[in-house]
Amino acid sequence: MDDLQRVLGYVDAADDDGEPAVEVAPEIYEMSFWTPEFCGALVRAAEAVGFTPDPDDPVPGHEVSLATISPALFQRVEIDIGRRVWPRLQEQWPLIEYRGLRDAFVIRYRVGEQESLRLHQDVAQVSATVRLNDDYDGAELAFPRQGYDNGDLPVGRLIAWPSLVTHPHEALPLRSGTKYGLTIWCHIPDDLDQY
Repeated sequence: MDDLQRVLGYVDAADDDGEPAVEVAPEIYEMSFWTPEFCGALVRAAEAVGFTPDPDDPVPGHEVSLATISPALFQRVEIDIGRRVWPRLQEQWPLIEYRGLRDAFVIRYRVGEQESLRLHQDVAQVSATVRLNDDYDGAELAFPRQGYDNGDLPVGRLIAWPSLVTHPHEALPLRSGTKYGLTIWCHIPDDLDQY
C-alpha cells in the first residue's frame, strides 16, 4: 500500500489497545493513538505538500494543516478523536464537551530552520500532540510548570492537556535531525458564556 492510499483512506492508522489514559504529569494524559507506519506515511505526505510559517501566527511554526493535505483526512481524524480519544479524556475531565477540532497540523523542526518554539498556551479546550518520528535529538515538548517533557514518548502515542491557563509549553532547542509532530486543538464550546 502506498502512502497516498494509507493517509487519504486513514488505513491502518489506529493503534488502539483499549488502555485508559495514563496521567504522566499533573493533568497531562498519555494514550495509544496511531501506528508508527501511519505516522511515517503522514510525515511523507506533509513533506510532499510543504511547510509554511504563517506570518500572522503569534507563535509561528513550519506547519501544514491536515485539512491542507486532505479535507477528508482532517474529517477522519476529527471523528477518530471524538470516538477514541475523547471518551478516555472524559474519564478524567467529566465536564469537557467534544465540539470537533479547531485545527490539527504537522509541525516540523529542522536545524537551520525552526529549531524551537517559545513558551506559549494554546487557544483550545484541550490540546494534544502525537510524536510522528524519533530520528532526531532535542526539540522536546516541555511543560515547565508540570516538570514534564515528551522526550521519551514513543512514536504514535498521544498526550493531551487542558489548554489556555495551566499548561504553558515550549519546544526546546533541536540539536540534530528533523522532528515532526502532530498538534491538535479541540474547539472550546460556544455556550460557555451561559454559565
